[in-house]
Amino acid sequence: MIRVAILGASGYTALELCRLLLRHPEVEITTLTTRQQGRPSLAEVHPALAGRLDLALEQLTTAEVAERADCVFSCLPHGASAAAVAALLDAGCSVVDFSADYRLRDVLVYEATYGVTHPDPERLPQAVYGLPELYRERIKSARLVANPGCYPTAAILALAPLLRTNLIGPDTIIVDSKSGVSGAGRQPKPNLHFPECNENVTAYSVGSHRHTPEIDQALCEMASDHREADKPIRVLFVPHLIPMDRGILSTCYGVPQGETSREMVLDTLSDAYQNEPFIRVTESLPMTKQVVGSNFCDLTARVVGGRVVVVSVIDNLLKGASGAAVQNFNLMHGFPETTALL
Repeated sequence: MIRVAILGASGYTALELCRLLLRHPEVEITTLTTRQQGRPSLAEVHPALAGRLDLALEQLTTAEVAERADCVFSCLPHGASAAAVAALLDAGCSVVDFSADYRLRDVLVYEATYGVTHPDPERLPQAVYGLPELYRERIKSARLVANPGCYPTAAILALAPLLRTNLIGPDTIIVDSKSGVSGAGRQPKPNLHFPECNENVTAYSVGSHRHTPEIDQALCEMASDHREADKPIRVLFVPHLIPMDRGILSTCYGVPQGETSREMVLDTLSDAYQNEPFIRVTESLPMTKQVVGSNFCDLTARVVGGRVVVVSVIDNLLKGASGAAVQNFNLMHGFPETTALL
């Protein structure tokens, strides 16, 4: 059995992570932490888990966590997460980090994007980006996995095969994404109150969203064989808040690099993902409801008006967060990749 700790266990992703790990036959959840005062029980913080796990959320040092756990899932915010992760790795734990702290390989890009000094820049080269469909072999031997952001997951899975095969141009990409309100986290904010977000759709952080460099970085790697090294990819990413609980739908646009048809694009996606347990390439246009509550990413494509259009849907709390984390955990520890996820 792998002893598991969850740091920052009061949020939505931690709730989903607990649900998944409680049905994992090789996991014992030993430790839950919080930065809040007191020692609330898990049932108080997440009533849906009442009677399933008799643990309290505690304020603990990293040394105390390391004594109780072999693997740690860090659901702490950026900055705070890396400070804890560094100590846990030094103590011998493996870590899946939900924050952005180890996703970006360039520390200057990270610090410009998040506005903080990175607490552990020396480990950035050691971290593996936790998208199994692209980095599976590296994840298997990793001690530190940077769990991807939810928006990047939907966009990268849609576009990576097309860039790898030079089917679309790397400098023509637009990603238009819609996310449910849970993507903003559990902490109350004025724009997330029911009267503000219900029956309302809004674009936000246009041209400045923190996930943009993460999308750019991964897609640059996918297109590296077909572009000049001094011409980085710059994706135009526009996110929107949609009045639903969960789910992401991303519509991704690119200009084809030659004669292209819908069949060619669908075949490219199908060939890339034919052995992937959590990617489904469909003929019909996917909807968020068909993936909510699952670790699936559903994709389809069209060619319209001289543009390739790929539509991608995921559950932002599962394939975009906790489901991907368990998928990574399984790879890191040699378990079947689908354990607790199907």
